[in-house]
This record gives sequence, C-alpha cells and structure tokens, in this order.
Amino acid sequence: MPKLISRTPSYRLHRPSGQAVVTLSGRDFYLGPHGTKTSKAEYDRLVGEWLAHGRRLPSASAAQADLTVNELLLAYWNHAEAHYTRDGKPTRHLANIRDAIRPLRALYGHTRAADFGAAAFKAVRKAMIDAGLCRNTINGRLGKVRSMFRWATEERLVPADVLHELASVKALKRGRDGVRETEPVGPVPDNRVAAVLPHVPASVAAMIEVQRLTGMRPGEVAAMRGGDLDRSADVWSYLPARHKSDHLGKSRVIFIGPKAQEVLMPWLRADSDAYLFSPIVAVEARNTSRRAARKTPLTPSQRARKRKRNPKRPPRQSYDKNAYCQAVARGCRKAFPHQEEAAREAKAKDKRLTREQRRAAYEDLQAWRIEHRADLAEWHRRNRWHPNQLRHSAATAIRQRFGLEAAQTVLGHSRADVTQVYAERDMAKAYEVARLVG
Repeated sequence: MPKLISRTPSYRLHRPSGQAVVTLSGRDFYLGPHGTKTSKAEYDRLVGEWLAHGRRLPSASAAQADLTVNELLLAYWNHAEAHYTRDGKPTRHLANIRDAIRPLRALYGHTRAADFGAAAFKAVRKAMIDAGLCRNTINGRLGKVRSMFRWATEERLVPADVLHELASVKALKRGRDGVRETEPVGPVPDNRVAAVLPHVPASVAAMIEVQRLTGMRPGEVAAMRGGDLDRSADVWSYLPARHKSDHLGKSRVIFIGPKAQEVLMPWLRADSDAYLFSPIVAVEARNTSRRAARKTPLTPSQRARKRKRNPKRPPRQSYDKNAYCQAVARGCRKAFPHQEEAAREAKAKDKRLTREQRRAAYEDLQAWRIEHRADLAEWHRRNRWHPNQLRHSAATAIRQRFGLEAAQTVLGHSRADVTQVYAERDMAKAYEVARLVG
C-alpha cells in the first residue's frame, strides 16, 4: 500500500523573477516578491483553499477570476523559456516575446487577465505606435500577445472569449492610423559592396563575397564549417547544421559554384569541425599587421607584457549574424564617412599637434557628436547596407537570368511569392514588351 503524502507544498523562491512561488496540483502560483508579508499571506490563502478542497484546486472559473496579467505573463514566460530553445540555448524568438509584452505589463500588469479585451488591446497597440515602431513590427508584436492568450486559453487560465475578442482586432493596414512605414529591403549595388571590402577584416570580406555569389543567409555563411561541405563534385554542396526552417523538418542545401569555391579555398582548415570564418583569426591578423606597421621599437615594458590568461571579452570561435552585421556596419562608416565628422576625427589624430591640442580636438569631436547625434544616425543609416541585401542582390540576378523558379530553389523558399519579395522584377523585360507591343 503506497504511503499517504501529508507534506504541505513549500514556499519557494523563483530566482529569475525574485518572486515567491508555490506549486499546487502541478501548477505554479506566483505570490509576489519573495520574503514579503503580502506574498506569505497569499501563500497561506492559496494553500488553505487547496487543503480545504481535498488537496485539489478550486474550480477553473475561480482560478481564472483571480489571475492578473502579470501572473499570466510570468507563467507564459516560464513556458516560453522551456519551449523556444535550440541546443539548450534560447532562440531569438524569446527576446521578441519580451519586447512584445513590455507595454502590456506596463499598462495592464495589475488588471485581471479575464478583463483584458479589445479596448485594452488597442491601448497597447496605441502605446506601440506612440513609441515610433513601424507597422510590421507592431503587427508582429501584437501577434505574439495573441499567441500568449491562445496558450492561456489552452491552459484554461483565461476564458475563451478573451481570445475571441483579441482576434477581432484587425492588423494595421498600410497608409492608415498614422503609423510609420519602413522602406522595403532591396538589393545593394555592386559598387557599394566593393567600396566596403577594403575596410573590413579579410574573413568578413570573404563572407560578403560568398554570400553575394550564393544568395545564402547571413547566419548560414557565418556558420560554415569544413565538415558541412561536400566537395566531391565540381559544384560543392553546403548543408548547414542549423537553418531557418529546420524546426519544420525541412532540409536546406546550398550549392557553391567555382567563383565562390575560389573565395573559400584559402579558408578551408584541417579540422573539419572548425568554423571557416573565425574572429580569432581576424584578431590575430589585425595584430600582426599592426606590429608590421609599427614605426617605433617596443619598449622593455611592452616586450615583457604578457597576454591576459582570461580576458574579459575574448574573441569567439565563430561569427554570428549580429557580429557579421556589425562588422559590415563599421566598414560602411569607413567607406562612406560623414565629411565633417571625418575632418574632426583627422584633426583629433593629427600628430603635428601637441598632446593638449589633440585632446582638446577630441573633446570638441565628442561634443559635436552629441549635439548632432540624430543627424549623424540618419546619415549613417542612409549610407550603409546590410548583409541580407546581398541575398536580395543574388536573388534578383538569378531571377533575371534563369527565372523565378530557379531563384526560389537557390534561396530555399517553399513558395514563389516569398522569393518575389527578395528578387526584384526585371523591368527591362517590361520595357521591351512595351516597345514591341504597346
């Protein structure tokens, strides 16, 4: 005969949030800040009701009535932390959820979740509009809020009519409600790509060339390893270990032709598991070039200096998408400088000036940057391109030469309408038709 369990559920600390928590019938209840009188009183109330119902929770309707939006957010966050992971690490979707629920928590955190309806949902949307977010971002974040309430409905945490009410709120339409629109992403001209190549590390320049020739995604080129390449044929095959649609069970094969092979050859390494493009190699190459360009000899103290055994920010084994984009952004700032900023920087580094004069020039530069921060940000935004635009460039070139289906296959899209977002139409064909027919 099994033992009867008479143990009372414990009052515990939920470390990520600092909240007190108690688990009753397999469900976590968050009680407020850990150690406070309020949280302990809430613990006593919930456990007392649970014991009074024969170690069972009260009816679902009673539980729904007491649940606040903050409690729902915390429960959903715990679910999302466990659900949206890859190889034991959180995916980017988790950060997107955090951004989506932030205005919801600020405006309606203490509201009962069962009372959150269409009017409150529109108020959250208005807060996003006032924050200057673009239409696509707002619609995406509102969709994540709906997903949270859909999960809560499945878990019987909120009544089903809450989700129906949120579903009745339509997505924002283009050109309405005064919402900011973003320009569609297009291809980047070859001359602007070529202008950046001398201003980025050799590894990043190779990544740019490979991406431009193959049309792969920024994250795919950053994650290339020798073991992921099949070099048995004249056209190589690259099977990324991870890609955008792998969680859907779809395979991804990227074919690499002779031009891209020529770019990759110097980066192939003996270790098949090593990443082809490594920040470690880039840092070593930069330090070597600096030592070679040094005009004054090392001092004895510099010669005796030892490398830190555990530096705070050691270079990583591989680039990720964000590091790759940041390297390209730095290259764009050097290739397309703001004229006045560049002149002030040159003055602050002019060796013909005294140390005091250079320091004063540097302080003037910093003050000028603060004063013109918005104008500088807009200048650099207009005069930069992103690695994903290389994918658009490749798609456009392939579509013009081989057609839409070929571009769809190369880019790895399951639907042609997605490819049309990347590959711009060949207006020369329409021009020729008009010349002959119109």
